[in-house]
Amino acid sequence: MRGNEAAAAWLDWFARERRASAHSVEAYGRDVAQFLAFLTGHLGDEPDLTALGALRPSDLRAFLSARAMEGDSAATRARKLAAIRGFLRYLQRHQGMAPVALAGLRAPRAKQPLPRALSEKEARAAAEDVADVYALGRHENPRLQAARDRALFTLLYGAGLRLGEALALNLADAPRPGSEAALRILGKGNKERLLPILPVIRDAMAAYLMERGSGGADEPLFIGARGGRLDPAVAQKRLRDFRRLAGLPEHASPHALRHSFATHLLGGGADLRAIQELLGHTSLSTTQRYTAVDAAALLATWRKTHPRAD
Repeated sequence: MRGNEAAAAWLDWFARERRASAHSVEAYGRDVAQFLAFLTGHLGDEPDLTALGALRPSDLRAFLSARAMEGDSAATRARKLAAIRGFLRYLQRHQGMAPVALAGLRAPRAKQPLPRALSEKEARAAAEDVADVYALGRHENPRLQAARDRALFTLLYGAGLRLGEALALNLADAPRPGSEAALRILGKGNKERLLPILPVIRDAMAAYLMERGSGGADEPLFIGARGGRLDPAVAQKRLRDFRRLAGLPEHASPHALRHSFATHLLGGGADLRAIQELLGHTSLSTTQRYTAVDAAALLATWRKTHPRAD
């Protein structure tokens, strides 16, 4: 069985037995066809099962290197490697091909995108002026919803919470004016952290609680129009509506407020380890991404202001 014939059999099996979508079958088929075309040139002839079973990690590295030279991103090359692995695994299990020793071959790692923060002015607007959307259209309880959103987004920007962490808070957790108690957050992996709370957060929370009214300690802090725990999609839509109204960039989102919290702390001289603790990151390398953001901001400022930048 030659390579192209084997690929056709695999794709038929992939579609029938794995119930793969037509889009997946087409994409994986294109990837494997590209690999087989490379091997034809690399080995000097179209490979058969014997040649495919004799492949070494260096052969696949040569293919991935060639694709990188053609401009394929790390994510694209990782997808192609996954398709090739699936193809070779099928041949071993269903066509009697010898096992290929590819266990030590690692997929290319996609470069992690930098966090996209807002400017200080944009972040303040998103936190403090988000209630402006309630001046437009009809809302069930605009006073309550406006106060709630201002308190929520001020908390996200002022303390660096994830949206899910903020919406998981109960009334008993609400920061109160006059109190200096830290906010106890249960983050990813049930990791607990204590966050200092700014007076502006306590003031926004007090204004919201006046509209919300009292309740049981275990009731949700941030509530929706029907009194249940606020849905994350509602909070995301509210900020999306505001960014269009205020002309904020498209990446202005609840999570961008968390990024802005970290970026602005770093720009103000905060210690990276302290920011790691505030964000609840397990690894310092995750927090170190913000140093690249800060460096990019410094470079942008230099280009705008230095007389010899052009």
